[in-house]
Amino acid sequence: MNVDEVRDPSLTELTFACLRARQPIGDIFVATIPFGKLSSMTYFDVRRVLQQERDVERYLGVQRPLDDKRVEQLQTYVNLVDASFPSSIIIAIAEDYVSFDEEKGIMTVRNFRQGEEAPSTAIRRVARVLDGQHRLAGLEKFSGQDFDLSTTIFIGADIADQAHIFATVNIEQTKVNKSLVYDLYELSRSRSPQKTCHNIVVALDRDPLSPFHKRIKRLGLATDGRVFEPVTQSLLVEGLIGYISAEPRLDRDRLLRGRPLERANGDELFKRPLRNIFVDGDDLRIIQIVYNYFVAIKERWPKAWDERGRGFMLNRTNGVKALLRFFRFAYAKVAAPGDAVPADRFLERVFRPIKLDEAAFTVENFLPGTGGEARLYRILRGKEEL
Repeated sequence: MNVDEVRDPSLTELTFACLRARQPIGDIFVATIPFGKLSSMTYFDVRRVLQQERDVERYLGVQRPLDDKRVEQLQTYVNLVDASFPSSIIIAIAEDYVSFDEEKGIMTVRNFRQGEEAPSTAIRRVARVLDGQHRLAGLEKFSGQDFDLSTTIFIGADIADQAHIFATVNIEQTKVNKSLVYDLYELSRSRSPQKTCHNIVVALDRDPLSPFHKRIKRLGLATDGRVFEPVTQSLLVEGLIGYISAEPRLDRDRLLRGRPLERANGDELFKRPLRNIFVDGDDLRIIQIVYNYFVAIKERWPKAWDERGRGFMLNRTNGVKALLRFFRFAYAKVAAPGDAVPADRFLERVFRPIKLDEAAFTVENFLPGTGGEARLYRILRGKEEL
């Protein structure tokens, strides 16, 4: 049975005291809710994908998979005499199933819409947990009487806002795999450096002719049906985003406010050669440039690029990081900022003259860790010989 189709047998309402707080994103509500009541109306949206009319508008859950070990530790912790969860649980509730009495300071959550005479959802599916699923799971084994939880509530936040809230809460605290965070940025309604880089990675992963076809670990976890995913989405996003923006979050904010972005000039344009293309809104050109760059690499060292043995590194984390660092120097050799570059120009003018043969890209020559990456980068720039 599809859990989304489950309905409660009777009308149900839950109430609790609540305060409204006004913030730039909109109104949020702050409440103290007993664990049992909060648990009865929340669910964990472990990543799922439901294709809608357009792929870019697909629905993605915004919760991480539960870490069983962490849950077990919390289940022990909550029964200690001094157990405490001082930070807020963050939830989102659809506006159809909630009301707030400003005068009384009371919020009511229900499993039916106004005017309905029968439940249209399950009460336990009214609120989605954006942050705090492990704490709630740990409290399932709580044996005491009272455990109230500080709770922050977003009402009517669309999936883009929920994804942004989740990403903001988690990426700054490094509590979640960054590949998941960058995947969530795709849900933004507005353009952003994060979304553009995300789309580049998606294109590289999906295109059958791409050097990265089905090789990118999109969610930070192994993709079902794939046997070779040597690099993560976050590695590529973070390696590319600096060429577009010095302050990605500020750029995203400007775009959301409808404000123009600043163009790069002089030295800044050398550091961020793709900046002005992004400002002009020509994301397709950025994808073409990056795509052709890696096509040239694959054509220069085809065996090394396709090598899946663990003793080789060109197509793995260290190799790709070094290649991403080298991009701005390679691009400056063959084009003026903003120009499109065919793969053969990268190949003949940048990579063909580099004196590295196919067999050179081993972990013996380029040790695992930052040292190996830095050495390959220096060799690519002609600062060192193998």
